[in-house]
Amino acid sequence: MPETVSQPYIEFRQVSKAFGEKAVLDRVSFDVMPGETVCILGRSGVGKSVSLQILMGFLKADSGTVIVAGQDITNFSENQLEAIRKKVTMVFQNGALFDSLTVGENVAFPLRETRELSEEQIYQIVDGLLQMVGVKEMRDLLPSDLSTGMKRSVAIARALAARPECVLYDEPTTMVDPLMAQLLGDLIKRLKLQLNLTSIVVTHDMRLAQKLADRVVFLHEGRAVFFGTYAEMEKSTEPIIQEFLELDELKVESC
Repeated sequence: MPETVSQPYIEFRQVSKAFGEKAVLDRVSFDVMPGETVCILGRSGVGKSVSLQILMGFLKADSGTVIVAGQDITNFSENQLEAIRKKVTMVFQNGALFDSLTVGENVAFPLRETRELSEEQIYQIVDGLLQMVGVKEMRDLLPSDLSTGMKRSVAIARALAARPECVLYDEPTTMVDPLMAQLLGDLIKRLKLQLNLTSIVVTHDMRLAQKLADRVVFLHEGRAVFFGTYAEMEKSTEPIIQEFLELDELKVESC
């Protein structure tokens, strides 16, 4: 019997996006297979987060084709995008938690929206998710009581409450201390293995990319200058990639 070749869960095909005169993405192509983690690397302002916003339908590409959950969403209406957002969810850099709700209520929010569960079932799921991400004892606190890293953990729990097939992480380790960055990286990796999640992680943190990435997209001046495994990237002769790797070695040595 021939092996079944699965289709990519996400695809960018020659995607371009400009804001005024500035081309942020210039014919960028990459794909993400089901259950795979792809990291998007590059300097600030090279279109990493813009890529995620295009995948969520918050921004429209100027040209090219965008496939999400196996469907061409390039010209989807807002109603059609809502159906996609039930399968694909995003963990924003700031956590985007509701300030007036407790941690537990934040995580319960997507569960209540479905109106399929009793309060008892919701509490059980919330406790299980908070335990999974290591913040169960913070259920009754408000987001303002939490550190940046803890807010990200709660945001991940809330994203998982929607039972997505794919999670997009926008700079999950930015503005957190090295220990918390390591814990968040371990958490994202564990969730991928336990739940078989498809993931995209936008980051400039090479350690995180090395830990998580099945494959890496490296963006520079609007173009994808590299797409492949981390090990292949280390052998790349592209100057900007070598510069990134050397800077990362310097950071590690100075720690």
